[in-house]
Amino acid sequence: MAKKKFKAESKRLLEMMINSIYTQREIFLRELISNASDAIDKIYYKALADDSLVFNKEDYYIKVTADKANRTLTITDTGIGMTAEELENNLGVIAKSGSLAFKEANEAKDGHNIIGQFGVGFYSAFMVADDVTVISKALGSSEAFKWESKGADGYTIEPAEKDSVGTEITLKIKANTEEDQYDEYLEEYRLKSIIKKYSDFIRFPIKMDITTSQPKADSENEFEEISEEQTVNSMVPIWRKNKNELTDEDYNNFYAEKRYGFDQPLKHIHISADGAVVYNAILFIPENTPFDYYTKEYEKGLELYSNGVLIMDKCSDLLPDYFSFVKGMVDSEDLSLNISRELLQHDRQLTLIAKNIKNKIKSQLQSLLKDEREKYNQFYSAFGRQLKFGVYNDYGMHKDTLQDLLMFYSSTEKKLVTLDEYVTRMPEDQKYIYYAAGESVERIEKLPQTELVADKGYEILYFTDDIDEFAIKMITSYKEKEFRSVSSGDLGIETDAADKPTDAEENENKELFEAMKGILSGKVKDVKASKRLKTHPVCLSTEGELTIEMEKILKSMPNGQEVQADKVLEININHEVFQSLKAASDNDKEKLSLYTNLLYNQALLIEGLQVGDPVQFTNDICKIMV
Repeated sequence: MAKKKFKAESKRLLEMMINSIYTQREIFLRELISNASDAIDKIYYKALADDSLVFNKEDYYIKVTADKANRTLTITDTGIGMTAEELENNLGVIAKSGSLAFKEANEAKDGHNIIGQFGVGFYSAFMVADDVTVISKALGSSEAFKWESKGADGYTIEPAEKDSVGTEITLKIKANTEEDQYDEYLEEYRLKSIIKKYSDFIRFPIKMDITTSQPKADSENEFEEISEEQTVNSMVPIWRKNKNELTDEDYNNFYAEKRYGFDQPLKHIHISADGAVVYNAILFIPENTPFDYYTKEYEKGLELYSNGVLIMDKCSDLLPDYFSFVKGMVDSEDLSLNISRELLQHDRQLTLIAKNIKNKIKSQLQSLLKDEREKYNQFYSAFGRQLKFGVYNDYGMHKDTLQDLLMFYSSTEKKLVTLDEYVTRMPEDQKYIYYAAGESVERIEKLPQTELVADKGYEILYFTDDIDEFAIKMITSYKEKEFRSVSSGDLGIETDAADKPTDAEENENKELFEAMKGILSGKVKDVKASKRLKTHPVCLSTEGELTIEMEKILKSMPNGQEVQADKVLEININHEVFQSLKAASDNDKEKLSLYTNLLYNQALLIEGLQVGDPVQFTNDICKIMV
């Protein structure tokens, strides 16, 4: 029996594959089970074309057996088996797939498809084994053959004894090292968990001898360990069942079994697409925010299956970032996979699936918003911030997708409302969608800047999230109505003639405001009479795109951006404080400076901004008290 060497390119590929292609060693079991499933499928296909063959599904299975004493793991199947020539062709030449060739020659017409498309998967066994032995007997053959290899050096093929048709792969598991514990691949619970994770939906039984503890027949207090053969995979995935047969409880149980979250899903979406691309999907909108959701450690993505076999735990390409809270899975036979099946090629099918999923999620959220408002409020409390970030991100590219899903607290409704609900209620004479930004509803309600808008009976949206204003700046307008901050220089509201200062008053106050502007040089862009204040003496407004609230947020960020909104100090000329200003302007320039700085610092405090010099501010207060 002469040892045969792998071809040079195959040897290099094997060495690379063992060391780098697969990211997790446990993948080897998925690959070997998928190959075993393919082998059974091949008999099924042959039975379709050959009347002399009867395919009785109960006769076909995959068996996984661990022998701790001899450090071997064996995967046995009752599939089609391989001749000596097929062992040579399929296992002697790396990356040649017998399954792929068979699939191309026997395209399925009834939904059964071969899983394997690459011959590389078999060689993942060498990540955990020093020696791999394959004994196989082909359908219709009276002979069996053994293929054996210790890795990249080569392999041997020789006659062997095997009673039944099928293939038996035995792995001699490596010894433990300081870095790696290979013993785990001989542990019953570990093997079972790997099978459940990757191969739970293989459509043939995967059997193992499972040890259980049971009371002895003659004693209630003594127990003995019993080993029984059990089927460890569920075989029929929930997504391939008829939706009409499934209940909410079935979906909730699947959510819990897959450990998508410790909560209950608010809604599920079951997709069975059979168009330009064929796939099944079950998606969940969670009830609560994962503890790490707003951290860098959170990984978005859906589980990706190819023909019922788990390929990726987190396929991020299937979800846009703004819907990254969605959990679930996608199963498709149409995706192009790379050599290890762990990475996707960016192809048209993937793009189509992702686009369809995005639309389905939006449609489900719109349905929640319309028909189950309480549930939508619960969802929005957990993930509304993510939707708003989605509007802001990528320069507003996704605003049309997301703007109808946004909600903000309403000054008149005293609850969260949509932009559409706001615009629908707008009076005909209202030019803008008004908003006020602040740390909380309670703080915003006390802002002096809201007085004029509220006095006109106009609804104000309260922005209490730090992303709100940034998102709205990207939207700019909704249904042809522009957004306008209550702190904006121009509110588009005509004041009553009685409240307007006369030309004489404006000229009279011009010198005072210029003096105050000089006192506050570098701090404010202007000082002027206010058209928005009713009862408050002073407030800050802004000119330009950057608002005071945006300035606060940007300055609080880790990189500490030094930004400055163009602030305008507005004075209520109908307030008694103004008379004190005028008197100081006429008689006491030092007192005018004192009053000006006090009013400016008061305006800063109203906005939640820090005063420049707290000690000087307190000293100024003391001066007016003595």
